[in-house]
Amino acid sequence: MIREHYIPFNKEFLLEQQIAAFSEDQKKIDDFKKLFDIIEHYYHYEAFNLNRNLKQHYALFDPDLSEKERKSFIGKSDFSVFKETLLTVLDRGNYHRIEKETLDEAFQESDLIGLNLSIDFNAFKDYELYVRGHHTAKEKVSKFIFWKKEIEIEYYDRVLIYLNYSDVDYLAKKKVKLGKMPIDPGSIALKIFKRVPKNDLETIFPNAVPRMSLKDKLLLWVPGIFGGISLLSAKVIPALINMYNAYETGEAINLLNSKTSLNQGLIALGILSIYCFRQYNNFVNKKIRYSKILSDSLYFKNLGNNSGAFYSLLNSSEEEVLKETILAYSFLNRSNHPLTAEELDTQIESWFETKLKTELDFDVNDALLKLKSIGLGIEINGKWSVIPLNDALIKIDELWDSVFEYNLA
Repeated sequence: MIREHYIPFNKEFLLEQQIAAFSEDQKKIDDFKKLFDIIEHYYHYEAFNLNRNLKQHYALFDPDLSEKERKSFIGKSDFSVFKETLLTVLDRGNYHRIEKETLDEAFQESDLIGLNLSIDFNAFKDYELYVRGHHTAKEKVSKFIFWKKEIEIEYYDRVLIYLNYSDVDYLAKKKVKLGKMPIDPGSIALKIFKRVPKNDLETIFPNAVPRMSLKDKLLLWVPGIFGGISLLSAKVIPALINMYNAYETGEAINLLNSKTSLNQGLIALGILSIYCFRQYNNFVNKKIRYSKILSDSLYFKNLGNNSGAFYSLLNSSEEEVLKETILAYSFLNRSNHPLTAEELDTQIESWFETKLKTELDFDVNDALLKLKSIGLGIEINGKWSVIPLNDALIKIDELWDSVFEYNLA
């Protein structure tokens, strides 16, 4: 997997790591904590405004609202504003979009269920998946009756699925059956999941239907058809024909041989039937495992639906921005001279590799722009520095006060 912008450590841990440099100066430690406490409040205010924007412009497409409630937002909700704001939040939270090629690979492979899923994509005007964070884990999967194989599976830590449903006329034209899903045509569904296998992404689509794979079909039908025909033609049918001819002509037959041949054929046919039943039962068991995965996703892995997903998204985006700001300010504050963006990027990424044994792609440009926007970062001729800690406290306090400034004039 590629290195991500996502920082897999919480803000409290990173803050403690950075203030360790001031371990002998308690005042600097207290000032540093105060600085980022105010910055956190400021970013929380930004997240509040983003949340308000998302809710207003999503309301017209929210499947959780009644038709009457949605109609009240006609002319107030703007799809383009909603989509732009959503992408902003996802970018701030260091989510990245899954490309079509990766999705196609996931649809072709399955790590845990070994089952083909059919998805009618005509149901969606547009669909997108965004992920953040990844890890690997070893899981045991059934291969044969008494044998389980341990394999290494890649998981996404967080997955957001965005489903923009087609309108009713298009669905009727394409003969799409939405089934019993409580979703209205033209609405937009959002769902966030945790710990989703990379090769089982299709399981989070609400209209995924289990189908027999080509391998399952071949294992079921090829032995069944050809084995059945060969047994019938070689054993059962000849024995029955001989017995019938003997009955018609009155000739004596070796009844023992005929019965033996007939019994052998019927026994073999019975064994073949048991084999076919076992293969079909394997498919049924896979469907049961798929149902278990769905129930786990619903009760244990689902972190939010529709407008309820905004909290998780905004919380993660707020935290990611704060972590980037903490790191960028801390490293520049400790530096004896201004740094270029590339130098700062290298220092921070090297620190993660050596100190925390973690490889990531630190979003240095976003972090520096944030520092500049809140008045803490200074760029001169492509080199960056930050204002001293005491000045930074005054600056950020003024910024926070200006948020709620009310002028009667």
